[in-house]
Amino acid sequence: MRILDWNSLDEPGRRAALARPEAGSRDEATRVAREIIARVRREGDPAVFALTARFDGAVPRELKVSAEEFAEGRRTMAPEQIAALERAIANVQGFHQAQAPKPLLFETQAGVRCEQIVRPIRSVGLYVPAGTAALPSTVIMLAVPARIAGVPDCILCTPPRPDGKAHPSILVAAELCGIDTVFKVGGAQAIAAMAYGTERIPKVHKIFGPGNGWVTAAKQLVAGDPEGAACDLPAGPSEVLVVADETARASFVAADLLAQAEHDTLAQGILVTVSRMLAEEVSAEVHLQRAELKRAAILGSSLDSCRAIVVPNLDTALAVANDYAPEHLILQVREVRQALAQVANAGSVFLGSWSPEPIGDYCSGPNHVLPTFGSARVLSGLSVRDFVKIVTVQELSPSGLRALAPTAIALARLEGLDAHANAVQRRITALDEASTDVAAGVAS
Repeated sequence: MRILDWNSLDEPGRRAALARPEAGSRDEATRVAREIIARVRREGDPAVFALTARFDGAVPRELKVSAEEFAEGRRTMAPEQIAALERAIANVQGFHQAQAPKPLLFETQAGVRCEQIVRPIRSVGLYVPAGTAALPSTVIMLAVPARIAGVPDCILCTPPRPDGKAHPSILVAAELCGIDTVFKVGGAQAIAAMAYGTERIPKVHKIFGPGNGWVTAAKQLVAGDPEGAACDLPAGPSEVLVVADETARASFVAADLLAQAEHDTLAQGILVTVSRMLAEEVSAEVHLQRAELKRAAILGSSLDSCRAIVVPNLDTALAVANDYAPEHLILQVREVRQALAQVANAGSVFLGSWSPEPIGDYCSGPNHVLPTFGSARVLSGLSVRDFVKIVTVQELSPSGLRALAPTAIALARLEGLDAHANAVQRRITALDEASTDVAAGVAS
């Protein structure tokens, strides 16, 4: 790992120290994704089969996973593996249930009743990658909040293996989460199929899930098309930033950096520390631990983007972390709660030496679909809120309308919108006329 001294860097040097790895040409990914989308829209399922053969080297006999394949997937899983999935689902379910938005009733003033009601999105598509690694944990993180939200129609797409079957762990996770409609299709063609529909794959209203550059480009394209589908937050290569002081364990920090670096050749791990000695120890630990790990080819590329930055104090470290806005932020410092109070930009935070990031990836409870590439400055991680719509309701009584009408009429005239004022004034006039009629009836 390169070790950089923050105070010795000029402004361009500091920007370079916090730069993300460059993916291939985004323009090229967008061009390819646009071509794939157009072909799927034009040809439907034949295009999906052809593109699956081309990109995944597989020709499934059927795109939809059968009941027999679900059963076969469960038979291949060890009991302890299924138990681990069930435990993770329970924790994710509990946390997401607690954070679900709730109905609201509030009277802003007498006779003016305002409400918030919660309605699920009608249909969603979940995309679960299975390229360099099958990710049943992603099934959990997408399907559990969808189920809590009450989404009526939920489908899942995942790339097939060379034998034309879906990965068993993904099927078992889907089944445990209540999803029985799974299609063996991946990449931009899966996004296109879910966004526009084909003969076999139904169109959905919103698409969720991470993916490679072509998947990300496809999601952006269909989200920008009124005839396509909305999409969740952009999820790029994984990243972690560790803020550590002299109390941190070098072996733990190195393990945390390697855990993210093994995801992808474009993944990134950064250590920001007040201790030069710790930076050197972590660098040595990364070298030692790397030799014991299996994904050597990926680590050989991703570690080129990993670095340690030595800063003069913890305040500077946290300012650097906020500027980088990491997907995952780990605080291995003496006073973690004090440090947390200064955190403004992060997808998810892990406090102390005993909170490794992979626990969050799998089973602690919060969602692991998080904003990347600096978007944590303005975006939050996935939650139940992403699967519902918040609808507001207003109901005024005659007395409430009388009390509030002058305000609305004055603001409408201020904006030069006389039709707005007219819609209010006509009701006030009707109330006045009714009052006059009642008064006349009483007098007679």
